[in-house]
Amino acid sequence: MKKVAIILSVFFLATAFTTVAVWKNDKAHSQLAFTVTHLGVSDVSGTFNDFDVEVKSSKPDFSDASFTLTAKVASIDTRVEMRDNHLKSADFFDAAKYPELTFKSTGIKNVGKNKYKLSGNLTIKDVTKPVTLDLVYRGVIENPMSKKPTAGFQIAGVLKRSDFALGNGFPAPMISDEVVIKADGEFAQ
Repeated sequence: MKKVAIILSVFFLATAFTTVAVWKNDKAHSQLAFTVTHLGVSDVSGTFNDFDVEVKSSKPDFSDASFTLTAKVASIDTRVEMRDNHLKSADFFDAAKYPELTFKSTGIKNVGKNKYKLSGNLTIKDVTKPVTLDLVYRGVIENPMSKKPTAGFQIAGVLKRSDFALGNGFPAPMISDEVVIKADGEFAQ
């Protein structure tokens, strides 16, 4: 019994000195964008305008950070209403049936100064796949307006839309299978 009490005391002492900071994206200064190639000759870009990201970390360099993202599919915006409506349809995201897409990190690996590989599970529609993205930590500053710490991150990577059954009726020569993802954000505690 004494051994269990000692182990529990050590555990509680160790966790008492570990503070996990929770950071949330500043929506006015964050963007979740994607780009595909149309007909092999031009890039078409869009954004998800309604999304939330939470970052948790106990280390000041975010080397132990975990990321969660939820984006509302109906907020997709390519600047062309007809195309947006088509992307929301069952041909692509099926927003009526699957209103959100999510990402939950499973690991982070340092690959250079302020550069990481962020691994996690991306769920689009009813398909969940592991993905690895490039993460750049841009530092923390005091926001001159709010006087609060503000962290910056950029995430980039390439996904295959076929992995998530997006637009299966549209072959790669029409719409590239590769989708370039780029997200930029400011985060406050």
